Amino acid sequence: MAFFLAFSALVFSLVLHELGHAYAAYAFGDDTAKRQGRLTLNPLAHLDPIGTLLLLLVGFGWARPVPIYPPHFRNYRLGLFVVSIAGIVVNLGLAVFLALLVKLLYALDPEGVVQTFRGLGGSTYGLLALGFYLTASINLVLAAFNLLPIPPLDGSKILQSLLPLSWHPFLWRLEQYAWLSFLLILTVLREPIQAVLSWTRSAFFQLILG
Repeated sequence: MAFFLAFSALVFSLVLHELGHAYAAYAFGDDTAKRQGRLTLNPLAHLDPIGTLLLLLVGFGWARPVPIYPPHFRNYRLGLFVVSIAGIVVNLGLAVFLALLVKLLYALDPEGVVQTFRGLGGSTYGLLALGFYLTASINLVLAAFNLLPIPPLDGSKILQSLLPLSWHPFLWRLEQYAWLSFLLILTVLREPIQAVLSWTRSAFFQLILG
């Protein structure tokens, strides 16, 4: 049951992340994602078969990146920045909202919430709080992870939007080496990234929940 809830929360968060990119691109004049059926909450439109399989097997995976065509943006540099950061903003906003709901549920039933988090039974409020906490944590990790300036993660495109335009053709070509980035993330960079994400999660919930 816990695995199903965690998997569902992760899928939901990934779908919202990609949907954020799709709507931002459409707002800036690029209808590529709309024409390919990506302006939808249907998970089947966003999930990648291999990424989903890895989610089930190892808890790490990815969704299909939203297709964009930056030359269609009404303002190339601003469009690239907004579209790149849109998914992160969606995940971060959802994390804050859900964390505040956890805080509210704790205020309504502190004993039940604490018991549920400790695995000692609990209450309806406690179960809701645990579900919200888990989903908030997933969204926060997605937001922080995607901020990393490593191609093809969103952070690399956010950085690209701030760099000289003459660099962009080279930076776009780096996208073809995404497999190398994921290999580094799973090996050499795994522990440093996990440390950063763990610190971010602790700091976030300490700030929101106290």
